[in-house]
Amino acid sequence: MLRRAPSLTDQVKTHVKDMIVNGEFPGGRIPPETELAEALGVSRTTVRDALSRLEMEGTISRKQGAGTFVNNPVLQIRSRLDEIWSYEAMLLAHGLTPAARVIDVTTLPAAALPHDDAAADLAIGPIDDVLYVRKLFLENDVPVILAVNVLPRPALLDAYTPDDLARPIYDFLDDFARQRLAYYVTDIVPVVAHGETATLLQIAPGTPLVSFDETGYNEANEPIVKAYSYFRDDLLRLRLLRRRV
Repeated sequence: MLRRAPSLTDQVKTHVKDMIVNGEFPGGRIPPETELAEALGVSRTTVRDALSRLEMEGTISRKQGAGTFVNNPVLQIRSRLDEIWSYEAMLLAHGLTPAARVIDVTTLPAAALPHDDAAADLAIGPIDDVLYVRKLFLENDVPVILAVNVLPRPALLDAYTPDDLARPIYDFLDDFARQRLAYYVTDIVPVVAHGETATLLQIAPGTPLVSFDETGYNEANEPIVKAYSYFRDDLLRLRLLRRRV
């Protein structure tokens, strides 16, 4: 299957971010753009754009007349919630060893979903079929995240297997719906674990959880996936960078 390759700017941003995390810049000082461009074999414009993105996310800061420096406190944020990460990558960033397990894959009418808002958020009717997928993300067989994805069934163009659904949902949509997940609109909702959620996450009923209630959109701003994620806060602490504007 063909997939969209990261742009050169994205590749440079990722590479420089890895260098920062690995402590490859003495004193936390980023070299001048010209020097960095020469070392990486890219144009100065590409380096400037990559550094601008790192500055926007708070990883670096530029001080007039002094240079560009790593923001060390921001490095404590191991996964950025303003970017779409796979949950495997999120667990890796927290020093865990991830595994994904598909719990079940079901086709059912939207009216039968346990989530009342899914059909409306996906702009489909109650009798329209959806694909309902539940996955666990684990660390050494201990469940950390329960993820639920709801996809409009008619949007899936190609045959797939349950193993395909073990992949990140954006990869699945690329390959089997010919749709690129461009962004999520996310509500962060405190919930209490009960019923099967508590059982799957191996926690006591009544345990508080952090959850994401998300609608994912393609580049035409059309809803293509509804997602619900439940995080064990005792195993995975989520952190945000909030800046004054």
